[in-house]
Amino acid sequence: MPGEVIVDVAGVGYHIFIPLNVFYRLPEVGGTISLHIHTHLREDALQLFGFMEQEEKHIFLLLNGVAGIGPKLALNILSGIPVEELARALKEGDHLKLLSIPGVGRKLAERMIVELRDKMLRVSSAETGRADGSQLTRDAVSALVNLGYRQGEAERSVREVARQGEATLAEVLKEALRRLSQ
Repeated sequence: MPGEVIVDVAGVGYHIFIPLNVFYRLPEVGGTISLHIHTHLREDALQLFGFMEQEEKHIFLLLNGVAGIGPKLALNILSGIPVEELARALKEGDHLKLLSIPGVGRKLAERMIVELRDKMLRVSSAETGRADGSQLTRDAVSALVNLGYRQGEAERSVREVARQGEATLAEVLKEALRRLSQ
């Protein structure tokens, strides 16, 4: 069913709620998947929410912190608009874009802008302050993980290389691989 998935981890099935954009990127049944998980604990339930990218999870947590937005509505918001467009709409105060998301009314859109605009501006300024660019970083980390390196090792190595100002994906990968092989 769209919006949720059962992930088998060593014979144990975990029911995970996911945004629709993650659902459409899932591998075939029986394939391997890696998700960034948020565990939401309530008095009456333990729920898992999964995301393909760390950035999606971060935005989900920011949305979940807004008064009136719980995890299900945050997931619905992420299903209704790509993360980049949502971040842009929040930074620019684009009420119309936010109102186009199912489940978001005028008051909630205003509250989201008020509570998240500064956080989005801080996130984007931190990203532009890095020499690596967020897409280049994701691509480099993904390539290293696909080569068998652990996510944490790959991220650390790419961050170190990015500080030196390597420009292209090939240059970043070459230097990151050299560091990882030491």
